[in-house]
Amino acid sequence: MIESYIRTGTNSSWTELRPDLRRKLIHTDHLMMVIVEFTNGPAEHPDPFHDHPHEQVSYVARGELVLYMQGVGEIPLKEGDLFAIPSGIPHTVKTLTPVVRIIDSFTPLRKDFL
Repeated sequence: MIESYIRTGTNSSWTELRPDLRRKLIHTDHLMMVIVEFTNGPAEHPDPFHDHPHEQVSYVARGELVLYMQGVGEIPLKEGDLFAIPSGIPHTVKTLTPVVRIIDSFTPLRKDFL
Protein backbone atom coordinates (compact mmCIF):
# COMPACT_ATOMS: atom_id res chain seq x y z
CA MET A 1 0.00 0.00 0.00
CA ILE A 2 1.31 3.39 -0.98
CA GLU A 3 0.05 4.85 2.33
CA SER A 4 2.87 3.02 4.14
CA TYR A 5 5.35 5.30 2.32
CA ILE A 6 3.97 8.49 3.86
CA ARG A 7 4.18 9.52 7.52
CA THR A 8 2.30 12.52 8.87
CA GLY A 9 1.38 13.62 12.36
CA THR A 10 -1.66 11.35 12.31
CA ASN A 11 0.16 8.15 11.33
CA SER A 12 3.66 8.75 12.67
CA SER A 13 4.15 7.85 16.30
CA TRP A 14 7.24 7.69 18.47
CA THR A 15 8.49 4.40 19.89
CA GLU A 16 9.85 4.91 23.39
CA LEU A 17 13.02 2.84 23.87
CA ARG A 18 13.70 4.11 27.39
CA PRO A 19 12.49 7.20 29.29
CA ASP A 20 15.15 9.43 27.69
CA LEU A 21 15.28 7.90 24.17
CA ARG A 22 12.66 7.55 21.46
CA ARG A 23 12.53 7.02 17.70
CA LYS A 24 10.23 6.94 14.71
CA LEU A 25 10.97 5.55 11.28
CA ILE A 26 9.95 5.07 7.70
CA HIS A 27 11.36 2.70 5.09
CA THR A 28 11.14 1.32 1.61
CA ASP A 29 12.34 -2.14 0.61
CA HIS A 30 16.04 -1.16 0.77
CA LEU A 31 16.40 2.11 2.69
CA MET A 32 15.37 3.19 6.18
CA MET A 33 15.23 6.64 7.79
CA VAL A 34 15.04 6.89 11.58
CA ILE A 35 14.55 9.98 13.73
CA VAL A 36 16.22 9.41 17.10
CA GLU A 37 15.66 11.81 20.01
CA PHE A 38 17.70 11.80 23.20
CA THR A 39 16.47 13.83 26.20
CA ASN A 40 19.19 12.86 28.69
CA GLY A 41 21.69 15.63 28.14
CA PRO A 42 24.10 16.71 28.99
CA ALA A 43 25.09 13.10 29.65
CA GLU A 44 27.86 12.26 32.08
CA HIS A 45 29.01 9.28 30.01
CA PRO A 46 28.52 8.13 26.43
CA ASP A 47 26.07 5.34 25.60
CA PRO A 48 27.69 1.89 25.20
CA PHE A 49 29.52 1.26 21.92
CA HIS A 50 27.64 -0.76 19.31
CA ASP A 51 28.13 -1.80 15.72
CA HIS A 52 25.97 -3.21 12.95
CA PRO A 53 26.39 -4.50 9.40
CA HIS A 54 24.32 -1.61 8.02
CA GLU A 55 25.84 1.50 6.47
CA GLN A 56 24.64 4.62 8.28
CA VAL A 57 24.49 8.28 7.24
CA SER A 58 23.26 10.77 9.84
CA TYR A 59 22.26 14.43 10.20
CA VAL A 60 22.25 16.29 13.51
CA ALA A 61 18.87 18.06 13.43
CA ARG A 62 18.97 19.46 16.96
CA GLY A 63 21.48 19.88 19.77
CA GLU A 64 25.13 19.03 20.27
CA LEU A 65 26.88 15.73 20.90
CA VAL A 66 30.18 13.93 20.76
CA LEU A 67 30.47 11.05 18.31
CA TYR A 68 32.92 8.31 19.28
CA MET A 69 33.99 6.09 16.38
CA GLN A 70 36.64 3.38 16.44
CA GLY A 71 39.67 4.47 14.46
CA VAL A 72 38.58 8.12 14.45
CA GLY A 73 38.25 9.11 18.12
CA GLU A 74 35.99 11.84 19.52
CA ILE A 75 34.23 14.18 17.12
CA PRO A 76 32.17 17.11 18.46
CA LEU A 77 29.04 17.67 16.36
CA LYS A 78 26.32 20.31 16.36
CA GLU A 79 23.05 21.07 14.62
CA GLY A 80 23.51 20.91 10.85
CA ASP A 81 26.48 18.51 10.90
CA LEU A 82 26.55 15.23 8.99
CA PHE A 83 28.41 12.00 9.66
CA ALA A 84 28.66 8.51 8.17
CA ILE A 85 29.37 5.17 9.85
CA PRO A 86 30.71 2.37 7.64
CA SER A 87 29.45 -1.17 8.17
CA GLY A 88 30.85 -2.93 11.23
CA ILE A 89 32.55 0.09 12.86
CA PRO A 90 31.93 0.41 16.63
CA HIS A 91 30.48 3.81 17.55
CA THR A 92 28.43 5.69 20.13
CA VAL A 93 27.40 9.20 21.17
CA LYS A 94 27.34 11.38 24.25
CA THR A 95 24.76 14.16 24.41
CA LEU A 96 25.96 17.65 25.34
CA THR A 97 22.61 19.46 25.29
CA PRO A 98 19.28 18.62 26.97
CA VAL A 99 17.77 17.42 23.68
CA VAL A 100 19.60 15.86 20.73
CA ARG A 101 17.76 14.79 17.57
CA ILE A 102 19.56 12.79 14.89
CA ILE A 103 18.14 11.70 11.55
CA ASP A 104 19.72 8.38 10.55
CA SER A 105 19.52 6.60 7.20
CA PHE A 106 20.41 2.90 6.98
CA THR A 107 20.98 0.44 4.20
CA PRO A 108 20.09 -2.36 4.22
CA LEU A 109 17.05 -2.07 6.46
CA ARG A 110 17.55 -2.41 10.23
CA LYS A 111 15.13 -5.32 10.63
CA ASP A 112 15.84 -5.20 14.37
CA PHE A 113 14.02 -1.83 14.38
CA LEU A 114 10.85 -3.19 12.74
